Amino acid sequence: MSIIKTIELKRSFEMGSQSVEALKGIDLEVQAGEFIAIMGPSGSGKTTLMNIIGCLDTPTSGKYLLNNQEVSTLLDDDLARIRNKEIGFVFQSFHLLARSSALDNVMLPLKYAGEKKNRAIERATQALKDVGLEDRMDHSPSELSGGQQQRVAIARALVNSPSILFADEPTGNLDSQTGKDVMNLFKKLHQDGQTIIIITHEEHVAIQAERVITIKDGLIETDKLV
Repeated sequence: MSIIKTIELKRSFEMGSQSVEALKGIDLEVQAGEFIAIMGPSGSGKTTLMNIIGCLDTPTSGKYLLNNQEVSTLLDDDLARIRNKEIGFVFQSFHLLARSSALDNVMLPLKYAGEKKNRAIERATQALKDVGLEDRMDHSPSELSGGQQQRVAIARALVNSPSILFADEPTGNLDSQTGKDVMNLFKKLHQDGQTIIIITHEEHVAIQAERVITIKDGLIETDKLV
């Protein structure tokens, strides 16, 4: 089943008096359960693509279907609702609340979704167990290692059972061994059926996915199975 489909997706930005075309016509299809890496150098358009298929931005032209619903023309409020329900994000810099415990950080999306407190605690606790942090739930980010902080961020991204998990340079702030541990966690999540899209400029990260898409100058240059 196709979970993501883009047709002639374009995105341009106004830079002073000039218009810069970041995406020049992207046709992309992602099936449920795939593990994909999107690669490309800085300025290639990979982050712009992630922002659009992650419902953080809208295209200048073209279509984007998410679970067969066209979202390319939706307003910000509708995009926010879809984003909270369908999409989980993991970023390079974790984005955890410094004064909140791991459990409270993971509960945040559930609070936004209006989940009852007892149920939110139950689901957040399970998400932390799923990433191997059940014994660190009461610790603040400053009491956790970089790898543990990234695991909290992954638990937070998964707590709403999203259709897609996006990870933007998820090992960028980690040492090599911790980065391997985080990639192994993504592999486990994929084996459990989670659709995962990783954005990276590092080939050793990309080749751990099942499919690697290379973006260059706003277009898909290659799309191949590993």
